[in-house]
Amino acid sequence: MASLRDIRNRIGSVKNTQQVTRAMKMVAAAKLRRAQERIFRTRPYSYQVGKIIAHLREHIDPTVHPLFETRESVTAVLLVIVTADRGLAGGFNSNIIKRAEETIRSRYSRYHESGNLHLVCVGRKGHEHFTKRGYQLVGDFRGTFDDLSFASAQKVVGLVVEGYREGRWDDVQLVYNEFKNTISQNRIVEPLLPIPAEHFVTPVMEQTLETDAAASNAVEYIFEPDPRAILDVLVPRFLNYEVWRALLESNAAEQGARMVAMDNATSNADELLRDLRLKYNRARQDAITKELIEITSGADALGA
Repeated sequence: MASLRDIRNRIGSVKNTQQVTRAMKMVAAAKLRRAQERIFRTRPYSYQVGKIIAHLREHIDPTVHPLFETRESVTAVLLVIVTADRGLAGGFNSNIIKRAEETIRSRYSRYHESGNLHLVCVGRKGHEHFTKRGYQLVGDFRGTFDDLSFASAQKVVGLVVEGYREGRWDDVQLVYNEFKNTISQNRIVEPLLPIPAEHFVTPVMEQTLETDAAASNAVEYIFEPDPRAILDVLVPRFLNYEVWRALLESNAAEQGARMVAMDNATSNADELLRDLRLKYNRARQDAITKELIEITSGADALGA
C-alpha cells in the first residue's frame, strides 16, 4: 500500500497537471475564436471564385488551359496532407493520417508500390509520420501553423503547380480536416489538379452556402476582356484560396479538438483527485487506527 507521503505527492502532481490542462483549454478556446472568424470570412470567397471558374469553363475549350485538362495517362500522383504541428488534440492528427493512408491503399497503392506516389505534408505530425514509413515527401512545411499566413498557402501551391506543369505528377489530391464544430471534423479528400469540371463542395459548405444549380445558372456574366484572360488571373487565385481555406479549416479543427481534449483531461483529473483523496483518507485512518492499537497495547503491557 502506498504511503501517505506518496499519495500526497501524487495529489500535488495531478493538481499541477490539471492547472496546465485548464490553461491549455483556455488558450485553445481563444485561438479557436480567431480561427473561426478567419474561416468564416474565407469560405464564401473561395466558393464564389470556384463557381465563377466553373461558369467560365462553359464558354471555352477546357483543353486550352493546362490546369483544366485531364491527362490521358496518370503516371504519378501527389497528395497534399494537412496535419498539425503539435499533438495533445485527441485523435485530430491520427484520424486524418488514417484517412490519407486509406486513400492511398484504396486508390493509389500501385503508384506507391512503383515509387510514383509523392506527398506534401503540411504540419510536423504528418511529415514525421510518413517520413518514418518511407514515403516520398516533397518540400518541408513543418512549423507552418506556428505563424499561419496566406504566404504559406502560396508556397504550397507554387510547389504543387510547378511539379504538375513539369509532369512530375498528373493528379493532385488535398487531404485535410474540415472544421464542423468543436466536437467533430469532416475528413476531406478534395481533387485539386486538374481542376475538376464541377466545383467541389464540402459537407459544411453545402449546408451553409447557396449551391442550388438553378440559382447559379440564372446569372449571366459579361466577361471583359475575355474568358481566357480572366481565367489566367482567377485560376492561381482559386488554387491559393483552396489551399488557404484547407489550412484555415485544419487550424480551426485543431484548436477545437485540443480544447475538447484538454477539457476531458481536466475532468479526468477531477475524478482522479477524488479517488486519490479517498485513498489518502483511508490510508490516514488506517495509520491512526494502527497507532491507537499500539498505544492501547503498550498501556495494557505497562498495567500488567
